Amino acid sequence: MAGKEIFITAQGLEKLENELEEAKTVKRKEVAERIKTALAFGDISENSEYDEAKNEQAQLEERIAKLENMIRNARVIKEDEISLDKVNVGNKVKVKDLEYDEEIEYTIVGSAESDPYEGKISNESPVGEALIGSKVGEVVEVQIPDGVIKYEVIEINR
Repeated sequence: MAGKEIFITAQGLEKLENELEEAKTVKRKEVAERIKTALAFGDISENSEYDEAKNEQAQLEERIAKLENMIRNARVIKEDEISLDKVNVGNKVKVKDLEYDEEIEYTIVGSAESDPYEGKISNESPVGEALIGSKVGEVVEVQIPDGVIKYEVIEINR
């Protein structure tokens, strides 16, 4: 069964592929070694090191499955597909917060690449979703827990 299509840049896809490769080759071996060491301590019914290692193994396998699914459903956004007419995934958008008279720049990315601390927001986030499809000069309203933020789109770039 096909999963939900994930929009991603070429750099984002490469980052996911590198993380997957490291998880499968390096981290799996590290966890297996921890399990082996913990088993050497004897009785596993009261062995916290063994329990921790098994939990870490389960989390690692879950992350590997998630990465494989994201890569399988990735739709790479190509530079020449990115329009400058209206905001979409792959655009850098400069907006003006009308309440605080501040300019903010966001890069709209797929959910797999979002990193708000780097200004990369998901197209599925409240701000990203509100900006998608807007044009320079338009004012968008974003519903947030504290109320509504109004942004004016100032610039759209690649």
